[in-house]
Amino acid sequence: MTAMRLSRRDALLGLVALGLAGPACAQARRPVRVALLGQALLEHDLREQMWPDREAVARLIGRADIGFTNLETVIKGATTGAPTRELLTLHAGGPEVIECLKSLNVNLVATANNHAFDLGAEGIRSTLASLDAAGLPHAGSGLDLTRASAAAFQTSRSGARVAVVGFATGKVREGGMATARRPGVNEVRETAPGVLNEQDLARVFDALREAAKTADVVIAYQHNHLWGDDFAVTYPWQRAAAKRCIDAGATVYMAHGAPMMHGMEMYGNAPLFYGLGNFVFQTETKVGNYPQRSWEGMIVDGQFDGSARPKVGFTPLVLNEIGLGGPTDMETRGRPSLAGPADADRILRDFAERSRAFGTIIAIQGGVGTLA
Repeated sequence: MTAMRLSRRDALLGLVALGLAGPACAQARRPVRVALLGQALLEHDLREQMWPDREAVARLIGRADIGFTNLETVIKGATTGAPTRELLTLHAGGPEVIECLKSLNVNLVATANNHAFDLGAEGIRSTLASLDAAGLPHAGSGLDLTRASAAAFQTSRSGARVAVVGFATGKVREGGMATARRPGVNEVRETAPGVLNEQDLARVFDALREAAKTADVVIAYQHNHLWGDDFAVTYPWQRAAAKRCIDAGATVYMAHGAPMMHGMEMYGNAPLFYGLGNFVFQTETKVGNYPQRSWEGMIVDGQFDGSARPKVGFTPLVLNEIGLGGPTDMETRGRPSLAGPADADRILRDFAERSRAFGTIIAIQGGVGTLA
């Protein structure tokens, strides 16, 4: 991604960079800037649509060396399997959606999620082949369990290396977990309510340790659908698992799954993002099916420079629930724009309140937030 000249407006909207580190986490050897985004449920190519702030959003992500999200969409290839769920909740798109993400300066993705298997094993294969053809590094699913569990790497303009290890918990369909002989997702199964399979976790921790040997920043990514009774709640088991990821060598933990933002916690100097909401949300459910908070997100911008204490900034986003053609227009819904002053203040205050419950203070000024 090439550097761009920023306007004064961009500078004011820009995020304050802070570096990220934690108790036993990977320490950045070279400075690297990473933009962490909400999940991308992207079924339609948005490149020809000029919605409000599209270019500004792309510029903000492009200021970072690495733009990271979860691709919650199966990429249809020449052959794909039969649907494994009803069409209303099946998320699939053509290879053009990958190019759409790249045009927004996303250059690293996770593919561990409960929708990766929506078109069966052939859908897993076609997604992986399409990402490889597009040159977009990915982690969290694979042609077998070894490859699904392995880290993916992206290199910054300065030569710094960023790794991601992806895994999914909850609502992975039968047959969707990768095995030694079957394509699928790097699934961490639940053995009892709030108890994760230790063998599955060990596989994740091993991959994090291995990635930390050569990467400057290691992202532990979890796509979580073990929501309990309320998907707005961050449960103690998730907090414990996140901290174990840091102890295994991750620099930062982040999660998606619940379609709304949760708070963040600092574990030593390592940030734990328990839910970053949505970046693109092209669900085909009816208008009103999800609460307002599902149509919000943020760009988290951090600079990892090897120092102990991170500097992290937050720019709020809003997504349009209703497409340009009305409630039945699914192709133009769920696109990210910069939040206006009132929405930005509300989103940041909600995020700050949820983070305060974990002992983390977020400062708010001029429509952006910073880690205090």
